Amino acid sequence: MVELRTQVLVVGGGLGGVAGALGALRHGATVILTEEFGWLGGQSTSQAVPPDEHPWIEDFGCTSSYRRFRDGIRDYYRRSYPLKEAARRKSDLNPGAGWVSKLCHEPRVAVAVIDEMLAPYVSGGQLRVLMHRRPVSCETEGDAIRSVTLEDLRTGELTTVGAEYVLDATETGDLLPLSGTEYVTGFESSAETGEPSAPAEAQPDNIQAVSVCFAVDHIDGEDHTIERPAQYDHWRSVRPDFWGGNLLSWTAPHPRTLEITERHFAPNPGDEPLSVFADQSLNPGDGNLWTFRRIAAKDLFEPGTYPSDITLVNWPSIDYFEGPVIDVPEDVVAARLEDARQLSLSMLYWMQTEAPRPDGGAGWPGLRLRPDVMGTEDGLAMAPYHREGRRIRALETIREQDVSLAVRGDAGSRRYPDSVGVGMYRIDLHPSTGGDNYVDVGSAPFEIPLGALVPQRVTNLLAAAKNIGTTHITNGCYRLHPVEWNIGEVAGVLAATSITDRTTPHQVHGDPALVHQLRSRLLADGVELHWPDGVYGY
Repeated sequence: MVELRTQVLVVGGGLGGVAGALGALRHGATVILTEEFGWLGGQSTSQAVPPDEHPWIEDFGCTSSYRRFRDGIRDYYRRSYPLKEAARRKSDLNPGAGWVSKLCHEPRVAVAVIDEMLAPYVSGGQLRVLMHRRPVSCETEGDAIRSVTLEDLRTGELTTVGAEYVLDATETGDLLPLSGTEYVTGFESSAETGEPSAPAEAQPDNIQAVSVCFAVDHIDGEDHTIERPAQYDHWRSVRPDFWGGNLLSWTAPHPRTLEITERHFAPNPGDEPLSVFADQSLNPGDGNLWTFRRIAAKDLFEPGTYPSDITLVNWPSIDYFEGPVIDVPEDVVAARLEDARQLSLSMLYWMQTEAPRPDGGAGWPGLRLRPDVMGTEDGLAMAPYHREGRRIRALETIREQDVSLAVRGDAGSRRYPDSVGVGMYRIDLHPSTGGDNYVDVGSAPFEIPLGALVPQRVTNLLAAAKNIGTTHITNGCYRLHPVEWNIGEVAGVLAATSITDRTTPHQVHGDPALVHQLRSRLLADGVELHWPDGVYGY
C-alpha cells in the first residue's frame, strides 16, 4: 500500500477534473489528479466526443482557461499540421469542418494541449498525476472524507491519498457511494421536482444511453471489413418501438420533433470545408452523418496529408439503452459495456456490408477503423461516453422550470445570487434504459449556482463534473464540455481558497460576503458569471 498526502485530491481526469486541478493549482494548492484511462480529457479525448458548444462560444460564454484550451487546439494544428494557407489564416479554424461544433478535432490534439497546460505544475512539483487509477474505497470520519484508496488497473497496486478536499470529477460520480454521500440517479418524480417533463413516480434506474464512439476513414478500392461481431445477429434485429426501423439503420427519431427521420451517409463528399458554419441553433447538421462529426477534413490540409476525411461515429444507432450501468453489480456493468462495444462494432460491420448506398448498392467495405486516432488496439474509444451518472443531493438543485424556454419565455433562465459560471445547451436527453424516447426541450442561456456543487451533508467533497445538483432532465443541458470545465474549475478554486481562508464550502455558500469574495476571485480568473443582455436560447 502506497500512502500519499495532498491538499486537494481530484479523482477523475476528464474535462472537469483537469479544470479542477488547474483552478486549485492557480490558487496555490498542492494537487493529486487521478485518471482511470490512458488520456486526460474525458469527453474530448478518451471518449472521443467532439465538443458540443453554443452559438456564441467564439466570443463569450466560457471561462478564460477553457478558451485557452480551445485556442491551444487551434494553435497546435497551426504549429504541427500542414494546413493549407487559407485554413491556417482562419481565426476560427475548425480542423474537422464538422457541423456539430465550431471546433471538431482529433482526440490526441486535445491530450497534447491538456498536458501542456498542466506541465509547469508537474515540473514544479505542485501537481502529481496518477494514471490508470480507479477509486475503490473511501475512509470517512463524521461528515468528512479523510482519504481515498485507488487501484492501479495495470498492476493491482493500491494507493491511498489523504487530502483536505476531494473533488469527484469521475464520469459517473464514483466517489458518492464509496463515501456515503447522498445522491440520486435517473428520473426524479414530478411530485419532488415539479418539472413538466418528469414522470409521476421516480425512476432511479432510468438513465440515458451510454455510447462507445469510434473513428473511421474511407479508402476507395480497399476492403477493411472487420470480423463479423459476435453479437451482430442480435443488434441487426433490434427494432425499438419508437425508432421507426431497425437500430442499425439510417432511420431514427428526430430528437426535437420525434418524427421518424431518414439520414444519409456519403463518405468524402467533396464539400468545401471552409464554408461549414456550425451552429446548432440554425442547423443540426446531421443530414449527412459523415460530415456531422467529422474530425479531420482532408481538404483543409496539404495534398497527401490525409488519404480521406476522418469522421467520428457518435450517432443515435450506437446508443446503448438496454440496461443501466450504474449501481448494478460489477459483472453486470462489464457485460453491458461489452454489449455497448458490440453494438458499435455491429454498426460498423453493417455500414461495411449491408448499409444502403445512394447508388443503390450495399455497404462501404473501404470504411476503416482508426485505432491510431483513438489510441487503442481495437479502434473503439478508450472510454465509454456516459451522458449521465450519479448526482449529489446538493444545497441547490437546478430544475427544468429554471431553464426551460417553454416555462421561462422571454424572462430568460433563473438568475442566481451565487452564480459561479454560465452555460448553454438545449435540454437534450437521449433514449434511456426505461424505454423512453428523446426528450429535447429548448433552454435559455443559464447560470451555474454555487450551491449545486456542494453536497447537503459532506463537508469536504465537491462535485466537479456532471455530478452536480441537476435533475435527470437538467443534466441534459449541464453535461456539455464547456459547462463541465466551468464546474470543475470553480470546484478547484473553492477548495484551494477554503484552505487558505480557513473556511468551508458550506460557510461560503451561507455567507453573502464570502460568496461575493469567491465571485470576485472567479471574475479575476476569467470566469463569466452572467450572460450579456439580449442573448436568447433555442
